[in-house]
Amino acid sequence: MNKIHEVHSIKIDDTYLYLTVDGQPYQVKWVDCSAKLTQATSIEREYIEVSPSGYGLHWPLLDEDLAIDPLCDTLSF
Repeated sequence: MNKIHEVHSIKIDDTYLYLTVDGQPYQVKWVDCSAKLTQATSIEREYIEVSPSGYGLHWPLLDEDLAIDPLCDTLSF
């Protein structure tokens, strides 16, 4: 399987999702991600899985998925 992206780090706080993708840092407000993630608790947000291909992020406690490309195309540090 070819990797679309290498996700090197993921961090969160009450306002932002921080990603390092392909060596580039990104900062995305939860409110810009999805309504479900905006309303989620910190515990629900903390449990994030990266797809094996590097295509997207999955929050299993919320059954929420986001593709990385749209996040990275619009927002960065």
